[in-house]
Formats: sequence, structure tokens, C-alpha cells
Amino acid sequence: MPNIRNNMITGEAPAVNQFRIAYLINQYPKVSHTFIRREILALERQGFDIQRIALRGWDAELADEEDRRERTRTQYVLQEGIFALLWAVLRTLLTRPRRFASALMLAFRMGRGGERPWPYHLVYLAEACHILPWLKSFGANHVHAHFSTNSTEVVMLANAMGGPPFSFTVHGQVELYYGGLAEKVRRAAFVVAISSFGRSQLYHWIDHALWHKVKVVHCGLEEAFHSMETSPPAAAPRLVCVGRLSKEKGQLLLVEAAHRMAEKGIRFELVLAGDGEMRSEVENLIAHYGLAGQIRITGWISSNQVRDEILAARGLVLPSFSEGLPVVIMEAMVLRRPVLATYVGGIPELVRQGIDGWLFPAGSIEDLTAAMEDCLFKSPGELRRMGEACFDRAVERHSIDTESAKLAKLFLETT
Repeated sequence: MPNIRNNMITGEAPAVNQFRIAYLINQYPKVSHTFIRREILALERQGFDIQRIALRGWDAELADEEDRRERTRTQYVLQEGIFALLWAVLRTLLTRPRRFASALMLAFRMGRGGERPWPYHLVYLAEACHILPWLKSFGANHVHAHFSTNSTEVVMLANAMGGPPFSFTVHGQVELYYGGLAEKVRRAAFVVAISSFGRSQLYHWIDHALWHKVKVVHCGLEEAFHSMETSPPAAAPRLVCVGRLSKEKGQLLLVEAAHRMAEKGIRFELVLAGDGEMRSEVENLIAHYGLAGQIRITGWISSNQVRDEILAARGLVLPSFSEGLPVVIMEAMVLRRPVLATYVGGIPELVRQGIDGWLFPAGSIEDLTAAMEDCLFKSPGELRRMGEACFDRAVERHSIDTESAKLAKLFLETT
């Protein structure tokens, strides 16, 4: 691959199809995984040929036209059903008996003490058998998985049966409890953390001898997301929260804080942009406090609609209990909107208290309420100054072309 390496050094566009990377994701495309799509497209702009493989997602409802286009370019492991998996296992057993036996033992080891019992790991082995001919036909030099859960185990098992070298990106703390992390890191060419905090958590779970494999590559935004003209902060007392309606995102706490503001007679509007398993519980709490006229839930919306909701607000509020580093924070910052967030995970690496927004303790209704009130009472000039600081900070740290170039270099070093 000398031409790509030289081109990366000189800044020239690399020749297409000289290095082929397969991506494997549990579900792709997905409304909450826009950052993966951006990463793949950025690597293709750099000249890499990318194969998209997902376990599921061929029948998911998609609001975004770009996601619908990505679906047509993706191969789905489970779309062909159980018999295709069984045939893949038989074919691999007959053609690679020793490597299959080695991978089978590895699957059993991954099932010991893991989050899921061993039958699940046999399914992962079957999925690995299924993708082997796809990888060979594509000519993949490397396989990258997102999330250190079952998708990474599938590519690890494929590697054990003679598949290409692999790597994976870890996004959040929940993944660290999935089981078998140290084995995955040991066998991987490298591992990506999306923040320094994420890197430290990986260090906690693996031996010191493996620390050198952990690299920090941020999630990023393409220039097109923020190149269009943005509007000044909204005059309306509106805040927006973007994300899946789930326990760890803390929307119930947000409704409690909204109730406190309503009791004080403070005017506000709150938009919950997203959907999820806790929607009915959130709606019930909104109804209990009589806040239906002030809080709106959008359901799943497209990237452009998310952008519009952020621009229509004074700021983005995320009362999360647990996070890696949410991409929507970067999106709000490049749109010149300050951020109100808990200082968990990698968030404080990006958001600076009093400069780019407000940081407050997770789980504190009092501090969340105070931050929301402060944002609503800020003058337009103060919000504009914060917004400009947000933009500079996010562009400097989270350009997708810059971050994907770091990832590209890591891929090339595996050859």
C-alpha cells in the first residue's frame, strides 16, 4: 500500500481500491448511528473501498434519505435466515476444519462468565462463518467493528478462522461489561476509544501490556453539516434534548426539572427529539405534571430535522447518567448552540463550563434546573458569544476528515 501512504503524507488524493476495509455493525444504518455513516463516507473520500456488513437493519424504518441510500449498499447476515447460517457452518467445517475447531473453542470460552450464555456465542460463530466468503470475495484487507459487543466477537471469530486482521471502536461504558473484552483487545490489531475518558476505562479492564493498542479517534462531523448559514439563538425560551428515550439519557429528570420551572412561573418550551423504550413513561410523567403544552416529543427524525430543532432552540440539554461522548453535542456546538450537560464520560473534554455551556452533576435536579434557568435568562449577546466559542471548539476537535485520516493511518499500519 505504498501509494496510499505516500499520498497521505503529500496530501494527494489516494487511488481508489488499493486498500479494502470491511465494516461490520450490529444494525446499520440506524438513526442513532449517523456517526458511523459519516466515518465510512469520509474514508471513501480518502480513497478506501469500504464493504458494509450488518447483522440486521434491512427492514428498519429510516427517516433519513442518506440512511436509505446506505441500506442499498449493505449486506445483511441474518436476512437469509437460519438455513443460510447452518450451511455456512457446514461449509466452513468442511473447508477449514482445524480453524473452525479453534474458533469453536474460542466461542465456548467467550460464553464463560459473559453477559450471554454459550448458545449465543455459537450463533456469533455461525455469523462469522457466513461473512467469511463475503470478505474473501471483496478482498478485505482489514475488518472494523463498531461497539465491543457481539459485532466485535463476530469479526474476532472470523479472524480466528483465517479472516483478515480486525479492530473495533468502543463508544460507551456499558460495552465494557459485555464480557471477553480483554480477549478481543489481545487479538485485535488495535482498539479505538472515542475520548480520553474512554481510553482510561479500557486501561482499567485490560492488562498494561495491551495499553499500546488503544488509540483515541474522535467521532466527527462533515463540513456540510455546518457550512450552511446558521441563525442567531432562538428568542423563544426553548431548549432541545436529542437522544433515545431511555433510562441512561435522563429524560425523566428533565421533566422533573421542567416541572420545577413551571411551578416558579418561568416560561419555557422543551423539545424531546427522539423516541425509545421509555416514551410511554416519559409521556405519563408529562401528563401527570400537566406539561403537555410545554414539552413536545418528536419521535425519530432525520439528520436535517435534528439540525432544524437545534437551530430553533437556545441550547441543547442532555441530563445523561452515563455517556461516552454524544455526537449530538458536537452537532449543537458547530451550529453555535451552547450545551447543558452532565460532567460524565468524555463530555468535559469537549464542553467547558461557562465557555461552551453548562456542566452539572448527573442526577441533580437542582443543578439541572439552575442551568436551564440560566440559559433561558441569558441575553442574546451572551448566547452568541458562547455559540462562537462552541463552533471553534467543535470544528477544531471533531472534523470527520481529520479524525478519519487518523483511523486510515491505523488501518494501513496493520498491513
